Amino acid sequence: MHYLISIAGLVIVLLLAWLGSNNKKKIKYRPIIVMIAIQIGLGLIILKTSIGEFLIKGFADSFAKLLGYANEGTDFVFGGIANEGAHTFFLYVLMPIVFMSALIGILQHYRILPFIIKYIGLVLSKINGMGKLESYNAVAAAIVGQNEVFISVKNQLGLLPKHRLYTLCASAMSTVSMSIVGSYMTMLEPRYVVAALILNLFGGFIISSIINPYEVTPEEDIVEVQVEEKQTFFEMLGEYIMDGFKVAIVVGVMLVGFVGIIALINGLFSGIFGISFQGILGYVFAPIAFLIGVPWHEAVDAGSIMATKLVANEFVAMLDFVKIQDGLSGRTTAIVSVFLISFANFGSIGTIVGAVKGLNEKQGNIVARFGLKLLFGATLVSVLSALIIGIIF
Repeated sequence: MHYLISIAGLVIVLLLAWLGSNNKKKIKYRPIIVMIAIQIGLGLIILKTSIGEFLIKGFADSFAKLLGYANEGTDFVFGGIANEGAHTFFLYVLMPIVFMSALIGILQHYRILPFIIKYIGLVLSKINGMGKLESYNAVAAAIVGQNEVFISVKNQLGLLPKHRLYTLCASAMSTVSMSIVGSYMTMLEPRYVVAALILNLFGGFIISSIINPYEVTPEEDIVEVQVEEKQTFFEMLGEYIMDGFKVAIVVGVMLVGFVGIIALINGLFSGIFGISFQGILGYVFAPIAFLIGVPWHEAVDAGSIMATKLVANEFVAMLDFVKIQDGLSGRTTAIVSVFLISFANFGSIGTIVGAVKGLNEKQGNIVARFGLKLLFGATLVSVLSALIIGIIF
């Protein structure tokens, strides 16, 4: 029965994207069908085969070791501040972002990441029927982050028409950066984090191909990656370490504000209506959770977490999810975990607008105008990825 519900949900998601399409006549259906089949195939490999289990274990073990190295630095600087045996979110979830950012900087400095991103992007462009720039941008965003990716293509940013700009921004909002992946793995099962990273990559192409279809001419189909100004190794390392620290601080401050505000609103709603704000959101989002594949008796709890991610951010939602996931079925845990792995929330609209505007004010203003449609598309990507997990689980 749940297969039928998930398939019905898949049809509804594609229909919603179709209804929001800028040009329904230009939609290319063959690449969309191929990419959905690839999503299902990759999902099965990751979650249902010994090969996938081996790869995920290797990936998770590697990140565990990296987080261990990161914690060496954290313990050296902050040792004695945290209570003995206590888990301090800022120190052991956010501070590893600094180490991961430094590692990404090293791979960038020696031109390893640009090489990987470029050629993966070229392969993907053959599958998705989109331009090389769009494919490059999607892979780059999943590695370096939704803000930094625009810096790498800033030479072309001012020349892009509105429709191509939308696709680039949608890809950035639909993915997460590798510097934060380790932090997610401290709260969610690594196999679901990896599955979401891969599914979101293709999901971004699928939804953008429906909402925002267009043709790219051979003359336009070029990628001009901005080469960073030559720095010494230690100049680069210091810069990336500081960038990682800024991200950790920003995320931490946002959590302080969001968690506090949500607690306040929950208190007001509970006092006036006898039910928390998140409880109400749970009932609103329960049908969506059910269509994704969550059993109805768990749909309200799952819907509340999904709504929290949308109105706040994924970290706030994960913190709430960790508190209840032991009482949920494995199926619901898988679906909600995959849904949470993206930057699709209201706050990301401002983040992306600011990133683009900092490089090109005119293009930043254009992005601001389609900000809600950007969030609509990125949210559909998260729903689509969760649906795929619901189908194969």
